[in-house]
Amino acid sequence: MGSKCPKANMIGVQDTMDILKGRWKIHIIAALCYDKMRFSDLQKEVEGVSAKMLSSELKDLEMNQLITRTVLSTQPISVEYELTPYGRTLKNIIEHLADWGIEHRKKITGKILESSVL
Repeated sequence: MGSKCPKANMIGVQDTMDILKGRWKIHIIAALCYDKMRFSDLQKEVEGVSAKMLSSELKDLEMNQLITRTVLSTQPISVEYELTPYGRTLKNIIEHLADWGIEHRKKITGKILESSVL
C-alpha cells in the first residue's frame, strides 16, 4: 500500500469490492485462474451456484473486462470462458486470499485443510 494516502486506499478497496462483490465472483475467477472452462464445467467447479446466477455473474465479469466468452462451433454449441490478461492480474490476489484462508482455518479450527478438498 506504501505511499498512497489512507483515503485513496479505502476508495481503491471499495472499487475492488464493488466489482468482486457477491457470493460467486471470486469463486469463478479462482476457477478460471488456471485454465479456460466451459459453462457446465464452471457450474460443477463452483459448487452451489445455479445456472441463472452463474450466467449473471459471468456477464458482469465480462462487462468488467475480467473474462472473455467464446462460442465454440461444436454440436451442440458450447461456450468457453477464460480470464482476460487484465483478469489474470487478479491471480496473485486470489492466491493470497487462499493462503490467508487456509491459515485462518488452521488458527480457528486447529485443523489443516486436506488437499483432497481443494
